[in-house]
Amino acid sequence: MKFNEDSRVKIPSLIHLTRLGYNYLSLKDCRWDINTNIFPEIFKEGVSKINPESDEEEISRYLQDTLLSLDNEDLGKAFYEKLTARSGIKLIDFENFDNNTFNVVTELPCKNGDDEFRPDITLLINGMPLVFIEVKKPNNREGIIAERNRINSRFGNKKFRRFVNITQLMVFSNNMEYDDESPEPIQGAFYASPSYSKPIFNYFREEEEFDIDNLLLTENEEIENFILKDNNLVIIKHNPEFQTNKNPNTPTNRLSTSLFSKERLAFMLRYSIAYVKESRGLEKHVMRYPQIFATKAIANKLDEGIKKGIIWHTQGSGKTALTYYNVKHLTDYYQRKSVVPKFYFIVDRLDLLIQAKREFSSRGLIVHSVNSREEFAREIKKTTAIHNHSGKPEITVVNIQKFKDDPQVISKNDYDINIQRVYFLDEVHRSYNPKGSFLANLKESDGNAVKIGLTGTPLLGTDYNSKALFGGYIHKYYYNASIADGYTLRLIREEISTNYKMVLEEALKEVEVLKGDVDKRLIFAHRKFVEPMLEYIIEDFQNSRITFNDDSVGAMVVCDSSEQAKEMYQIFEEKYAPKEIEKVERAEAAEDEGPYKKSNKQKSKVRTAALILHDIGDKEERKDLVEEYKAGKIDILFVYNMLLTGFDAKRLKKLYLGRVIKRHNLLQTLTRVNRTYKDFRYGYVVDFADIRAEFDATNRAYFDELQDELGDEMEHYSNLFKSKEEIEEEIGDIRELLFRFDTDNAEVFSQQISQISDIKQMQEITKSLSDARSLYNLIRLFGHYDLLEKVDFQKLNLLYREAQNHLDLLHQKENLENEADTSNLLNAALEDMVFMFTKVGEEELVLADELKTTLRTTREALERNFDKKDPYFISLKEELERLFKSKKLSEVNQEEMKVNIDSLRKIHERIKELNRENNLLKSKYQKDEKYARIHKRIKEKGGITQKESQLFDALQLIKAEADETVLQNTRILNNESYFDQMMVKMVINKFVKEQKIKLDAASTKYINGLVVKEYMNEFNGVSA
Repeated sequence: MKFNEDSRVKIPSLIHLTRLGYNYLSLKDCRWDINTNIFPEIFKEGVSKINPESDEEEISRYLQDTLLSLDNEDLGKAFYEKLTARSGIKLIDFENFDNNTFNVVTELPCKNGDDEFRPDITLLINGMPLVFIEVKKPNNREGIIAERNRINSRFGNKKFRRFVNITQLMVFSNNMEYDDESPEPIQGAFYASPSYSKPIFNYFREEEEFDIDNLLLTENEEIENFILKDNNLVIIKHNPEFQTNKNPNTPTNRLSTSLFSKERLAFMLRYSIAYVKESRGLEKHVMRYPQIFATKAIANKLDEGIKKGIIWHTQGSGKTALTYYNVKHLTDYYQRKSVVPKFYFIVDRLDLLIQAKREFSSRGLIVHSVNSREEFAREIKKTTAIHNHSGKPEITVVNIQKFKDDPQVISKNDYDINIQRVYFLDEVHRSYNPKGSFLANLKESDGNAVKIGLTGTPLLGTDYNSKALFGGYIHKYYYNASIADGYTLRLIREEISTNYKMVLEEALKEVEVLKGDVDKRLIFAHRKFVEPMLEYIIEDFQNSRITFNDDSVGAMVVCDSSEQAKEMYQIFEEKYAPKEIEKVERAEAAEDEGPYKKSNKQKSKVRTAALILHDIGDKEERKDLVEEYKAGKIDILFVYNMLLTGFDAKRLKKLYLGRVIKRHNLLQTLTRVNRTYKDFRYGYVVDFADIRAEFDATNRAYFDELQDELGDEMEHYSNLFKSKEEIEEEIGDIRELLFRFDTDNAEVFSQQISQISDIKQMQEITKSLSDARSLYNLIRLFGHYDLLEKVDFQKLNLLYREAQNHLDLLHQKENLENEADTSNLLNAALEDMVFMFTKVGEEELVLADELKTTLRTTREALERNFDKKDPYFISLKEELERLFKSKKLSEVNQEEMKVNIDSLRKIHERIKELNRENNLLKSKYQKDEKYARIHKRIKEKGGITQKESQLFDALQLIKAEADETVLQNTRILNNESYFDQMMVKMVINKFVKEQKIKLDAASTKYINGLVVKEYMNEFNGVSA
């Protein structure tokens, strides 16, 4: 039976999308612009329908303008602005979204010259391909990672630029539930916005209840049959697996409902896209699902007449971006009520004001700021909505201190009911003192204003309480979900090592004033204390860079006092500044132990640092230092109170704590290192001050005080750190799993696992041994050396290699047993060759890239051939195999490589031509590969007919009748002998009686055997 990604995921998804209101189109009957994949006829008809005032000529001109906008190197920004334009000709009717034309197609080619890819499913709105879905079958090798790597390669290809620019949303699914324990999104259904480099795969966890019965159209058997016939899969019609996969609750179908049901898709296209100017260029962002549901929750609260509340989203989940999205959403929300909104972003620190301005400006908002209390008093009284004359959305960023001690900023006589002020208050977990004037003045500035508080750690207690001050929770999103979704990292706390404590104790002994009542801050700022502390930090940070194999990560030292910070920075300048390092490096070079060590030393060397204090330098100087740090030009920041909250730098991965920070401020500080960065799984906190007790107390306070409000949801703060105890527990789990195996003797262990044939069991063993390798590195990094005595990690590493080898063997056996395409084995062998080749000299690396590209295109062309039994195909494949068996690529010289590349290109051209001819023939049979193969085998045999058209006519008649017979009763294929007898009559009838082709008994048997075998192979899922 047919049991692959098409039958299990793609076709069920197509049918589900038709039930969501998308009309399925067969590409056999369509015409489209191959340069952009826009369907001109549908475009003109759909756009004319929603723009009745525009004539056909205007629509045609606008289509040409739209096509031209896709040529820009702007990630489709110009096109998106046309797509969401509120004036002129509309490409989409967002006010009456059902008024648009919705279609779904499959295998729509994105093609430019020889480069091509075909998304499994493409969604069209008014003829524009705005969304595509790529599917894989469950438990596919490499999961969804292979698809992610593939799209990275495709979208980095400038030949696909127009297709990238027109695409708004992408979905990648292998139809499995998420594995929240996985460090990478390997399985599940993910969505993304396009990127020229590396799209970010987002999880989606639906928070609203859909009325599926009313949302989905009734199943339509006529549409379903048409889709099955069009995709040559009528044989799966009555399969129980097919019926199961049509369920609306499969992961792929659920995500389609969440993103592409019409109301949700209108929201996504209009409000969820942001173009962001980053230091590395323009990026296209899409709303994360918690931002989607927070935005909808705000609107729901406003509908209920509630005008204040708190968005509790964990640090690093994008609260500034959330504000930006809500400026877009609430602008329309109020304009539908004939009210003009004015947006304000309230901060309580100047550095946050500067950061907010930058974040909003990078997303395209016009940012206005006020510089005095008097200016703000004048601004708040204005009845105009915006300051700029471009009509672009605007926000005013203001420090709360600008709220002058004048509660009657707006008198009743000044009030304009057509203006709605919306205040977003940043970081409301901090002590906005209700007894002071600022909050009162904020409230009195406009008693009708909407006030939305943003926090990652709300204030809870008897003195101040965020909920009491700013209203109830509008939406919540916590650490556990954020970590599972890959938006933030877990934190690992590194305890101070024993020998370093001894160093500190020795330093403290020299300061006898400790025996008196001298302020300890003076001691902690003393050079005798600071110097060894800094020495430890520098050495640890340099070693961490080596361990991470990443020289780009940065560090921050949170000092005990501003005096300590100043002393630490001064010592750094004296001992570690570049001019001092050069002296040390010259000395080290004389006794270098080898090039590897030297390379690591040079790579990890800490050279630059900055001191960020409120009384050092001016605002602009501090701002410049922060920007340089984010750009990677500064290695370490020394701070005291500044940058502990609201400071985001993804490269910050080592935080050194020199003092205990209290309550929610502690969590704020810790989460400076929890931003996602490259392939990091953790943020690291080096704890000099012993914060564990304070953290536990804060954690417990949150749990106790919010139990009634949130129930068990407070578990989101649990296990934030990976402690020594947790590592020890994991070691115990590994030992328990391996208990019955001989872990002392690798040979015996290899013999024991060789008797295991269950892949799942073998995967569990291999994973456990792999985890042991990771624990070994963590133990050494954190200095928990006593744990190394628990297990022989070196031996476990050896056992891991044996386990992995056996697991690979099981996979290979499985492939052979399932008659896996031998081209897969060829792929693996050839890829190994390429990897070997990349190890040669620098000059040859360029050739390695060229060879790899040529090899890839040749191999892919071979894979695309659907007739693996064609003698010509077999000869080309054998020629390719001989080419790479003749010599090891790592041994050939430059000239020989050029010869190989030339040979590959010749093979590539020949296989391309063969594929072109095959595809022409396949098209004659409505893209049915099996009849193209039958046609070729009959022609190769010869003697039946000289007229190819006559052969085609006969086979076409057989195809029509056989497909209809199978469609009406798939079970007929369960009885091969009966199906064989039926087909004999059909062959004789169509060839002899209707097409007048003379057949002897042997020819009849031969043709009948070909047809029956093709149908049975397809039914049984056997590869051609």
